[in-house]
Amino acid sequence: MNMVQKEKIICAPATSGGGAIAIVRVSGKGAVETLSEIFQPADKQIDILGAKGYTLIFGTISSHGEFIDQVLVSVFRSPHSYTGEDMVEISCHASPFIQRRIIEILIEKGVETATPGEFTMRAFMNGKMDLSQAEAVADLIAADSEAAHRLAATQLRGGLSAGIEKLRQELIAFASLVELELDFSEEDVEFADRFAMTETVLKIKDMVDGLASSFRLGNAIRKGIPVVIAGRPNVGKSSLLNVLLQEERAIVSDIPGTTRDTIEEVLHVGGLLFRFIDTAGLRQSGDEIEELGMERTRNKLRAAEIVLAVAEATDSAESVSSMVTGIREITGDGGTRIIAVINKSDLVSQNIAAGLKDETTALCSCPVLFVSAWNSDGIEAVREHLIASVETGKLDNPQYIVTNARHFEALKNVSDSLQRVLDGFRDGIPTVLIATDVRQAIYYLGLITGRVTPDDILGEIFSKFCIGK
Repeated sequence: MNMVQKEKIICAPATSGGGAIAIVRVSGKGAVETLSEIFQPADKQIDILGAKGYTLIFGTISSHGEFIDQVLVSVFRSPHSYTGEDMVEISCHASPFIQRRIIEILIEKGVETATPGEFTMRAFMNGKMDLSQAEAVADLIAADSEAAHRLAATQLRGGLSAGIEKLRQELIAFASLVELELDFSEEDVEFADRFAMTETVLKIKDMVDGLASSFRLGNAIRKGIPVVIAGRPNVGKSSLLNVLLQEERAIVSDIPGTTRDTIEEVLHVGGLLFRFIDTAGLRQSGDEIEELGMERTRNKLRAAEIVLAVAEATDSAESVSSMVTGIREITGDGGTRIIAVINKSDLVSQNIAAGLKDETTALCSCPVLFVSAWNSDGIEAVREHLIASVETGKLDNPQYIVTNARHFEALKNVSDSLQRVLDGFRDGIPTVLIATDVRQAIYYLGLITGRVTPDDILGEIFSKFCIGK
């Protein structure tokens, strides 16, 4: 994507298919004048050319005597519009023909069709929002859970930007001391002792690392929290999935190895979106297809945030513990939370179940829940533990949660640069080299909010937007 051409008028549908009303958006210098050539207000005394911003005008769209539709036109004046330019939005009937015909007529008048994200890119270029806020627009559109919406809305309102800018200003103030020393390097003057400067860098680095560490949670909430249902064949993994979803999504059979591939479904629980992944049973097999399914199971386990490790009530505490240990070996130390779910509780007495739970809890060091997928006993407790497994307390301060991979990479680069600064202080590195690392840290923070905006980064970001936004 090329840098935005502000003299160009652009148009595009701003609504998706379906519904009764559609919106065609037009933006750029001359947008109102161009629309006046094809729009006739129902009130003949109204002149759209003189309309102030935030004005609604009812009328018709026509071209060369061809009636197109009765519409409602919203007028926005620069700089008080989404893009910061003169802009109009045409609310018409949602017929694909009507939308297409209006756009065709606009094109005949010299208006160009907008590229994906071009309206939001103009908003960024015109200072209506910074880059992280612009990215939040796409996240807000895609949000399909309360938590994802909350994170995107906070970022859109500048919550993350404010924190990043505060860090950036602290680094700039620190850099000024370093640069001042460089100016007086021949006099061998130090304007701040190295201990105090080290403390400042440590404080900033801790804040940067804290933001970076929130990405795992933020990304999971944004995309849906992956929950893998794992265990040996025929313990009721598919039955558990079905009862959680309250529908017959997975095939249930007494034949071991029925599930040979992963099955994915989503469920909203407590304002969070969970992506449940039913997997092939973990066991040794000479069946090439089943072995392929188990390899996919292992891959899903490595990417999981939560694992429901399913066993049977007739299993021993040692066998359940062995399964949990095997899953931990696959997931590694990435922070995956494991919940042992003992299915078929209806097959044993309450005393046996209680004893097995105590033994298993002591051996596994993880929550142990007893359920019966057959009669839905204990399923609510599973849902409650799923919510408890997510660090929902951090959602109380959503401005400190990073959801974007680009931001995460930039924060890692900031942290690496600051670590080199700390190493430089420790090793007595010349101030000129330390100053270079400080500048790099400031640069990477600027990438997040758009203080630094290489064209290739802008193109990559806005090309992923939908047309009309």
